[in-house]
Amino acid sequence: MKAIWNNTVIAESTDTVLVEGNHYFPPESLNREFISDSKLNTTCPYKGTARYYDITVDGDKNADAVWYYPSTRPGFENIAGRVAFWKGVQVVAE
Repeated sequence: MKAIWNNTVIAESTDTVLVEGNHYFPPESLNREFISDSKLNTTCPYKGTARYYDITVDGDKNADAVWYYPSTRPGFENIAGRVAFWKGVQVVAE
């Protein structure tokens, strides 16, 4: 799977976990040169507290477009620390 935004590969991995229609990539698959910390935190009643990253490519910023759960509630341990995408990031099979 690849996560692509602004014609740039943000993450790529053959090891994703599909939960609720979202592919969760291992954190080491992120192309960190395009990633920076976001201040946003949200809470999912099922999975726990999510933190976010911003994506910046060629000066264009996609705020809070990557999320992850540093730790999860019971039943979702398989996605703890993994990252998922939204806000126009395309996740495609390769």
